[in-house]
Amino acid sequence: MKNNLRYLFSLTFVVITALSCQTQQSASLKTQQPIHEPSPTSEIEPVIETATVQTEPAIEVKDETYFDPTSISKEVFDATKGEVQALIEELNQLIRDKNYTAWVQYLSPGYRESLSNPEFLKTVSESSRLKNQKIVLKSLEDYFLYVVVPSRANDRVDDIEFIGQNRVKAYTITSKGQRLRLYELEKTNGNWNIVN
Repeated sequence: MKNNLRYLFSLTFVVITALSCQTQQSASLKTQQPIHEPSPTSEIEPVIETATVQTEPAIEVKDETYFDPTSISKEVFDATKGEVQALIEELNQLIRDKNYTAWVQYLSPGYRESLSNPEFLKTVSESSRLKNQKIVLKSLEDYFLYVVVPSRANDRVDDIEFIGQNRVKAYTITSKGQRLRLYELEKTNGNWNIVN
């Protein structure tokens, strides 16, 4: 039994010593490994080239989509504002007449689709005004009758803002001087459509 204990003790000592030496050796290797500095020609230049390649497309895309509102002349601004004011007056009359068929023709296809989305209609149905009246919107026509008609029949355009060559935001200004967006409109094929 004494021999077994001595053997076990010796074996444990050898294992601990071996592990200790291995740990010290790997620690010493880590600290003694030479630090390789990049040569100026082999590693720095590709990094610079990569950075240049990555920034050029971003600048090109930004230039293509950039619109400068100051490029619109006063004559174009005034003429467009007059067109938008006439359009809103026409829309107001359609809304007062509850003429859904005519009103929906002024919506862009994308906007018509988003207003018809069941999730959108469900969200609007959760508004306190509609909930109090127990109204649940099921279609775009419901949206027109229960949301647009009560709120949009007397809109007035006081100002516009160009956000693209053929795209504007129409605003009304309240008696307190607050500027409220009424519509976002886009002119395609000579006609103004509500896009947002």
